[in-house]
Amino acid sequence: MKLFERYLTLWVSLAIVAGVLLGKNFSGMFELIATLELAHVNIVVAVFIWVMIYPMMAQIDFSSLKEVGQRPQGIILTCVINWLVKPFTMTFVAWLFFRVFYVDLVDEQSASEYIAGMILLGVAPCTAMVFVWSQLTKGDPNYTLVQVSVNDIIMIFAFAPLAAFLLGVSDIVVPWQTLLLSVVLYVVLPLLAGVFTRHFLDSQNDHTKLNQFLVKLKPWSITGLLATVVLLFGLQANTILEEPVIIGLIAVPLLIQTYGIFFITLVIAYQLRLSHRITAPACMIASSNFFELAVAVAISLFGLESGASLATVVGVLVEVPVMLSLVAIANRLRPQIKHRYEEVQ
Repeated sequence: MKLFERYLTLWVSLAIVAGVLLGKNFSGMFELIATLELAHVNIVVAVFIWVMIYPMMAQIDFSSLKEVGQRPQGIILTCVINWLVKPFTMTFVAWLFFRVFYVDLVDEQSASEYIAGMILLGVAPCTAMVFVWSQLTKGDPNYTLVQVSVNDIIMIFAFAPLAAFLLGVSDIVVPWQTLLLSVVLYVVLPLLAGVFTRHFLDSQNDHTKLNQFLVKLKPWSITGLLATVVLLFGLQANTILEEPVIIGLIAVPLLIQTYGIFFITLVIAYQLRLSHRITAPACMIASSNFFELAVAVAISLFGLESGASLATVVGVLVEVPVMLSLVAIANRLRPQIKHRYEEVQ
């Protein structure tokens, strides 16, 4: 990774500080941005999210799906954890903290919104950032590509129904039209744009033009992320300054969920005797979130200044440092996993 990417945590932290300071001193500007909506979708946020997501989607090669039958255990594990376990554990953890542990600390309406934001994080498994975590753990890049591709295909069809179901279970009214529009806008269209880009630039399958384009495009993804963070924290500036404790209250269940799902996946992969090159990326995919999508959907469903949006923003805050710590854990466990795998060879 380049220097800028290595210190992503620092840049995100600086973007948070900048957003809060700007939001405090130029609140009128952020209030104006909040009014720029079309069909319940904020136009400025949509542009930033697209700048962030499109480069990621262009990296995904769906031709890798033909390899899905090779070593299927890792693919099955990833799908089961991401779609049958993680969304429900996130919902339970969110409910447990905000309906039981924090019942005297947070009002009922705010608690519902924080739960909603956490649910959206749990229903959105990570895509592009997984390539970074896989690289840092020396994961199998081709297998990681297959895992991500399968996840994105499932996301197109499963994200909206599963999010609506879990939000409904938590007694939160969800406008289906807005949710479906968000999926189309932030998943389907970027995916199609990525597929078209790869087909147009890589028609001769030599990857030269495509790789050159992706290298130029990659900084824009981080730029979009930082711009989104500045905007979101600017809009939430008053809440953060007046109630800084709420950031910590949201972060605690998110941390427990992230580390918990990592070790659940790790134990299952260990029992299946999967190699470290497959185990590590599977654990990374399970632990991380597609926070770009969660942020966008939270804004579309509940508004820019809602508790749901704040919860997804806190997800951005904890994502990078937590995932780097999990990378370190996965690397430290490499000898044990490798020995377990070699026993069956």
